Amino acid sequence: MTAADTPPGLRARVPHEDDHFAVQLVLREWWDGMNSPDQVRERQLLLPRLFFQHFTPGSRVLETVDGTLVAFLVGFLSDTDPNSAYIHFVGVRPDHRRAGLASWLYGAFFAYAREHDRRWVHAITSPANRRSLAFHTDLGFTIDRRDTAVDGVPVHPDYDGPGIARVTFTRDLLG
Repeated sequence: MTAADTPPGLRARVPHEDDHFAVQLVLREWWDGMNSPDQVRERQLLLPRLFFQHFTPGSRVLETVDGTLVAFLVGFLSDTDPNSAYIHFVGVRPDHRRAGLASWLYGAFFAYAREHDRRWVHAITSPANRRSLAFHTDLGFTIDRRDTAVDGVPVHPDYDGPGIARVTFTRDLLG
């Protein structure tokens, strides 16, 4: 994706360390129906400052021309698997949803992964996040099948610690 492809009225850039605080603030506001103190804290713990210090080349921030954050994606190339990349966290401001911003961010990340000869893009979500489940499958991700399910969705039990199940996805960039 190039700057010319950026959604109208917005600018895209690689995040920097100073963006950490702004992203931490929106983690309280942007997740409808998932705003208990424990849920907010869980999201905040998933995005420590280190992602804005050491994992920025594949990540993107979308903002208005006055600098208002409207969407972000934190993703990186795997150091362990030279064929893989990973999308760690994505958020879109509620009043900017359904404008294609998340799809644009994913497309930019897919392009970044291809430029670095990666075939596979991986992502995870909570089994309760039905919007995320539908979004990923609509984008061509497949749910990695497991023997355990939560509400009919295949999960990795204890994926992020005891009692924290996650749905894992994979997308083949060649397929």
